[in-house]
Amino acid sequence: MKLYYSPGACSLSPHIVLREAGLAFEPVLASTKTHKLPDGSDYYAINPLGYVPMLELDDGTRLREGPAIVQYIADQVPTKNLIPANGTLPRYRLQEWLTFIGTEVHKQFSPLFNPAMPGEGKKVFLDKLAQRFEWIDQQLEGRDYLMGDNFSVADAYLFTVSNWAKPMNIDLSQRKNLLAWRERVGARPAVQEAMKFEGLSK
Repeated sequence: MKLYYSPGACSLSPHIVLREAGLAFEPVLASTKTHKLPDGSDYYAINPLGYVPMLELDDGTRLREGPAIVQYIADQVPTKNLIPANGTLPRYRLQEWLTFIGTEVHKQFSPLFNPAMPGEGKKVFLDKLAQRFEWIDQQLEGRDYLMGDNFSVADAYLFTVSNWAKPMNIDLSQRKNLLAWRERVGARPAVQEAMKFEGLSK
């Protein structure tokens, strides 16, 4: 398999999950700025939408969108318990988290990375993110991970997007449960490997 990624982008989520799953894969750098691959070819030829992640399977099939990709990866190794079984209520709870993170957290960050967005507009999204992180902090009360005692693909996704809080000057210092959770997730060997590979940590 090939994972097309850009350092620190939302592709870090499936990168973490691939390492948690122990599956063999080839990371391929796909710059979100130049949209060029290491061999000089055009990434738009791989993904016409131009963004990451993109997972290319051994047979050449390509899968887009992080929440779909992480579920696919986790389903390949059910013994790793990265995701509940299909058709169960816990699986829908996990999808509930993936949807929430994607629409209520990830997409609130997008305008903040846009230099054309005026300051007043950014404040609207910053305020919304503060509310969302407060709610997440409450949900983590008494839990080690989003789904309870076990790490799941939803944790990989939230860890990835919550990494963006610091560069966007979003203060999480009062979110004690969230900070403790980030420390737990960040200490996992697969997370450390992915972060180091992408140049996000030493």
